Amino acid sequence: MEAVRQAAIDAQADAYYSDAKHNVYLTPADDSLPTNHPRNRQVASTKGCITDRQVPADSPLRTVYDSPRFRRFLARTVGVDAIHPYADDVSSINVHFADRGRDLGWHFDNSSFAVTLLIQAPEGGGRFEYVSALRRSADGDDNHTGVGSVLDGEIAPDRLSFEPGDLVLFRGRDALHRVTPVEGSITRILVVFAYNTEPGIGLSDQAKELFYGITEPSLAPPRHQGLESAP
Repeated sequence: MEAVRQAAIDAQADAYYSDAKHNVYLTPADDSLPTNHPRNRQVASTKGCITDRQVPADSPLRTVYDSPRFRRFLARTVGVDAIHPYADDVSSINVHFADRGRDLGWHFDNSSFAVTLLIQAPEGGGRFEYVSALRRSADGDDNHTGVGSVLDGEIAPDRLSFEPGDLVLFRGRDALHRVTPVEGSITRILVVFAYNTEPGIGLSDQAKELFYGITEPSLAPPRHQGLESAP
């Protein structure tokens, strides 16, 4: 754990720091809708990130991500037959950095679910807040009314507390979530292992530009193959 933390600290200088404005769906604004519609309401995300393409081949993080035993555990836990990496060289493994004042605004994930590992906790703030099952993306129901209520502070989110070394599995595609601003001088460092339940899914161009500053196509195919669970 300490080796992973130190490697992350050493790589922090290469992180891309975003100061992004976006809606909770991580999609472009819709000019056909009012400015106060949830699809047009903007929130802020200000964090640093090391992408999958920057994680060394011999990193323990990659060993964990590719581990057949770990994949079987995840697949069984979320109740699916197979899990797959992102179909790009950016999104499968990320290391997030948030120092004083940085946060992650309300949003839904592109991935089916995410697995996070807290590497370093801040002195204060950096709280993970969420509202479960707020939309039904598989049915095309984005629940604009419910999202608006969260943004207006009319629905109180739940909070999840965890410590360095804790592994968290979270279905963020339909759960609205955010990380509150970090307080104090210690940087919050979090690893995200992102998988999908279907093959061939890549991060949207909108999200790539917002959070990674990437406007060009992926430079290489993903390092991972389709990940089949054991029967």
